[in-house]
Amino acid sequence: MNHVIKICSGAAFALVTLASVVHADEFRLSNNQRISCSRGLSAGKLNTATCKSYAYLFNAKTSEYFRCQVSLALTRDNKEVINVQADGGCSKKPRIFDNDSSYAFDAAETEPPNTNSFFGQGGYSIWAADTTAQKVRGCITISSGLGSDISKCIDMNFQ
Repeated sequence: MNHVIKICSGAAFALVTLASVVHADEFRLSNNQRISCSRGLSAGKLNTATCKSYAYLFNAKTSEYFRCQVSLALTRDNKEVINVQADGGCSKKPRIFDNDSSYAFDAAETEPPNTNSFFGQGGYSIWAADTTAQKVRGCITISSGLGSDISKCIDMNFQ
């Protein structure tokens, strides 16, 4: 009888574990990480170099995504490094599709400052596809230069 209880407990645990795996979100990192760097000269012969890199983390189940950024600023004179600052984080963006499914995605971003950027820091595009159906959506987000971003998504037609 003790063996039966252990077997039933093990089976129940396996079912609960399997159910949580089936419903778990799956996150994927974009394949198009970008980095942009700039240099500046300050009074007193100080040199500053700043680099920023962006990547996107995509929820393959819900089509929600995060835009992640990391930056490093280095200030030096002719003899030594005076200051180093770094920060980063991810901001959550809305889902691309209304329903849960299995999605694949990719992203690209202009590298600020960029001649392709008419207003503000440029923009980015997100492409998402439902891997269970012939469904693709392309989204472009650009800075309006007035403090808000403008974003539009278009469902692709297949001819």
